[in-house]
Amino acid sequence: MDTLPQDTPPQVAERALREATRAAREAARTLARQPSAKRDAGLRLAALALRDQAASIREANDRDLAAFTGSDAFRDRLMLNPARIEAMARGLDDIAALPDPLSGRSEEWTRPNGLRIRRVPTPIGVIGMIYESRPNVGADAAGICLKSGNAVILRGGRESFHSAAAINGAVRTGLAAAGLPVDAVQNAPTADRAFVAAMLGAAGLIDLIIPRGGKSLVERVQAEARVPVLAHAAGLCHTYVHAAADPAMALRVLHNAKLRRPGICGATETLLLDTGVAPVLLPGLVADLAGGGCTFRADARARAIVPDLPAANGADFDTEWLDRVLSIALVDDVDDALAHIERHGSAHTEAIVTEDAAVAEYFLARTDSAVAMWNTSTQFCDGGEFGFGAEIGIATGRIHARGPVGPEQLTCFRYQVRGTGQIRQ
Repeated sequence: MDTLPQDTPPQVAERALREATRAAREAARTLARQPSAKRDAGLRLAALALRDQAASIREANDRDLAAFTGSDAFRDRLMLNPARIEAMARGLDDIAALPDPLSGRSEEWTRPNGLRIRRVPTPIGVIGMIYESRPNVGADAAGICLKSGNAVILRGGRESFHSAAAINGAVRTGLAAAGLPVDAVQNAPTADRAFVAAMLGAAGLIDLIIPRGGKSLVERVQAEARVPVLAHAAGLCHTYVHAAADPAMALRVLHNAKLRRPGICGATETLLLDTGVAPVLLPGLVADLAGGGCTFRADARARAIVPDLPAANGADFDTEWLDRVLSIALVDDVDDALAHIERHGSAHTEAIVTEDAAVAEYFLARTDSAVAMWNTSTQFCDGGEFGFGAEIGIATGRIHARGPVGPEQLTCFRYQVRGTGQIRQ
């Protein structure tokens, strides 16, 4: 697609989208017919192109960073360094090494009348991906769609426009080198919101929309889309430190869950701590996190132990901070912790830290979020860490897929029926 101005009129955006989806549909049909080895070759060559074009990708990213005026946490999401570009390339290599989601999962059975019915996986078709801030998301999404035989139209945030375009160019270089249709991966030609509106209204042109970003983006997509949506809500993740937690483990896990990358959706936003151990553990946990630049919002019981903690208001426990801010609440027991999560959580990821296996299993079984964890950091909620190579998002709904969405989750099924002349009575 040719680049369009930032103030693109709606009719121009709609025309550009129609052209893009036509090309994407044709590319998706071609891609789905390719053997797994050829799709994997395209992924590996795209990874090679990312490495070869790392300098130009960083130059494009520098342009985006120079214009950025947001918080340090969001700047971190936007920034690409050599390690992150290598991680993008390695993610594509990892996706290529995964089993083919379009083969090996067929089921077949024979009915009493002799009909043989076979259920086979098939790509969804044309995916629309709307994401914010993190330009590496474009490479991850492209890789997962290519592996599963889908075409994708990517619309990154305004703040990452140049970075996203450079990454997209490298991926398309890899596709061309592999003899695959380059229009299987397309980038939005403008950062204007008119193109987002066109994507949301593209019923019959786009088969599935996946938003990945802040709460306002996801809510807009869910409210306005005339296309099926696979979405995650805010990443309002909790770490619950149970009375039987190992103190050193609790300190290490919580520090990582909050501060490793506070701007990602898997970062812990709320600490829940059992009252029985709070007088011993809370001062040390607060001191450790404060040393890493963290600030706090605490309930009255926590402030009774550490009086310097700022008081939480009514909205704080419902806030996805995406920054070095942590909400703190004391709870009576595991059921109280689960009730707090039910009231305030976003069904993303919850963790318990405890040496009591029975309590841990109770928590895992009763947590209704997409991912529940025991004795580990919530930041492990990630497609790469789950062995998917990468992810296109974290689904928190209840239809089609939940948790990290990898190649297998971007397929559906169709049926093949073989008969010998049977007719229905």
